[in-house]
Amino acid sequence: MSDPRMVLVAHGTRNPRGVEMIASLADAVSERVGRTRVAFVDVLGPAPAEVLRELDGPAVVVPAFLASGYHVHTDVPREVAASEHPEVVVTRALGPDPVLTQVLIRRLVEAGWCPGDSVVLAAAGSSDPRALRDVRVAAAMLSEAVGARVEIGYVATGQPRVPDVVARVRRGGAEKVFVASYLLARGLFHDRLSEAGADGVAQPLGVDPDVVGLLEDRFVAAADSLLATAPYRSAR
Repeated sequence: MSDPRMVLVAHGTRNPRGVEMIASLADAVSERVGRTRVAFVDVLGPAPAEVLRELDGPAVVVPAFLASGYHVHTDVPREVAASEHPEVVVTRALGPDPVLTQVLIRRLVEAGWCPGDSVVLAAAGSSDPRALRDVRVAAAMLSEAVGARVEIGYVATGQPRVPDVVARVRRGGAEKVFVASYLLARGLFHDRLSEAGADGVAQPLGVDPDVVGLLEDRFVAAADSLLATAPYRSAR
């Protein structure tokens, strides 16, 4: 069996900054694990099934999602099945993960946050309760790391909205409120956070060395499993 290839699967966006970020992330991972292909489950192409059909050898599909909802649980497995590729392993999603918590803290510090300042975790949101549960896990991890309760606000789907949460935290007596952007890339969702009324908004996770390292870890663990078992199975 040849060495497995990585397929990085993202949601897809019409925002060029988001597309460029995913491409840059794939380039950074490629330097560590070999050429990495990119696929999208929505908005853009190519779809994961298209990319997998182009690969002759084994493949590791890594969902670049911060929470596991419909796309991770339904779209990705369906695409793998549609590809009819015989040697594929699918890792669990990128988040939640303690590594991402440390990146979130660095982004907050870069935005001017100091211990004692309140934090609101801003996520895109989802109608899938599994994804919302993952966001709550991410918020709990961040709460433990900063030593204070971190509230959750949503940018696109779900309630409460980020501006409402920021306002509520202020009414509760917070002197300073910072928004931790639980997003991978800059784009429309992140731009909306500038209107949330916070004292500072952290940058998205982006192409951080620790994010790249987390993707590498996901790939290596799944590749070892794939080489040991050969047939398709999900590592989630």
